Amino acid sequence: MSESSSTPDAIHSDAFLARLMRDQLKLSIACALCFTVALVALPLLNYYQPAFMAQRIFGFTLTWLILGVLFFPFVWIISFVFIKRSIALEDAEAQAAQDGLTK
Repeated sequence: MSESSSTPDAIHSDAFLARLMRDQLKLSIACALCFTVALVALPLLNYYQPAFMAQRIFGFTLTWLILGVLFFPFVWIISFVFIKRSIALEDAEAQAAQDGLTK
């Protein structure tokens, strides 16, 4: 009888939520780091490689191509990856909790 009453609680236990929050924090930090590297790299490239960044591609300088055209899709890709992996983490943790209850 105690096993059936603990079934819904095990999925929402403190250990389950702590693991999920820890894994999502790691994912958030990784995505934020990726964004920060891209954000800092552009001015650094402009400062240290001005001739390279002044190349014209499709009528834009490389700087403006990256900043004006490619940066927005890059942010969307980071967001997409974050959402997909976050959902996968939640599903994996829920499945692990369900498997632990059935054994």
